[in-house]
Amino acid sequence: MVRKVLVLGDIRDGVVRNVSFEAVAAAKLIADGGEVTAVLFGESIGDEALSPIHYGADRVVKVEHQDLKGYTTDSYQQALLQVLDAEKPDALIMGHTAQGKDFSPRIATKLKAGLVSDVVNIEIDGGEPVFTTPIYSGKAFEKTRIKDGMIIATIRPNNITPFEKDESRTGEVGQVNVEIKDLRTTIKDIVKKATGGIDLSEAKIIVSGGRGMKDGENFQLLEDLANTLGAAVGASRGACDAGYCDYSLQIGQTGKVVTPDLYIAVGISGAIQHLAGMSNSKVIVAINKDPEAPIFDVADYGIVGDLFEVVPMLTEEFKKVLVGAGV
Repeated sequence: MVRKVLVLGDIRDGVVRNVSFEAVAAAKLIADGGEVTAVLFGESIGDEALSPIHYGADRVVKVEHQDLKGYTTDSYQQALLQVLDAEKPDALIMGHTAQGKDFSPRIATKLKAGLVSDVVNIEIDGGEPVFTTPIYSGKAFEKTRIKDGMIIATIRPNNITPFEKDESRTGEVGQVNVEIKDLRTTIKDIVKKATGGIDLSEAKIIVSGGRGMKDGENFQLLEDLANTLGAAVGASRGACDAGYCDYSLQIGQTGKVVTPDLYIAVGISGAIQHLAGMSNSKVIVAINKDPEAPIFDVADYGIVGDLFEVVPMLTEEFKKVLVGAGV
């Protein structure tokens, strides 16, 4: 029976990411009435320490250290091992983000613990959690349970619904001091590439372009539509390989895996590699001039036509609808 669950929060630009609140919801389910504690790493965390409590956590543990200003495997591993030794949880949950994917197997190996990666659903059977994860590039799903020892799991963003924010919730905010030494890697500076203001992995709506865009300048059509919808812009590997956009926008098996509420695929044929990264989106809209394009096999709605005519029309129509609705 799992009674105490730790959630490792993911902080970006001083703000706790939404996937951390999804992880709190997962932890509450796993704890089944037990205690859920969020752990936040950073140089100076401030008022953000309260946000996990507003989303359901019972406690928050702040771990502040100058070497935790930015994520490095060495610093986070040393800090988390000390926290785990102090807290002694039954389970550790974190987001299946770039940080979580890099970090979780190292911690699992160090602790000789079971790890379930990329969880999209959790059920409780006989008081024990059963984790559902996609396999074979999302073509099938596997159910896994860890029968012995500590449980470690990473949660795919946009799959587990977080609790409603309640700023009236209160809880203990404590602090753990850690010792970090002998670092092999340090962060000197972070240079960010512009990918729009919305994180692809957490976006509710994504407008994505493929080779059919023909040129990088034509991605402005997607930017206009995305700005109208409050969406993020993504791309297929083909578009990235062609130099139309940066690889940070790539969605697919070797890029980002996304599960938005709405995915609009523009000029994307639907290669298996790309489908592996977006086929679990709740609603898929495909725009392609080829009626035989594989993307239509997974699309909920399809528009056969010239994207250079269709996308501007969609943008204008959405503007009219949203303005009329007062959005």
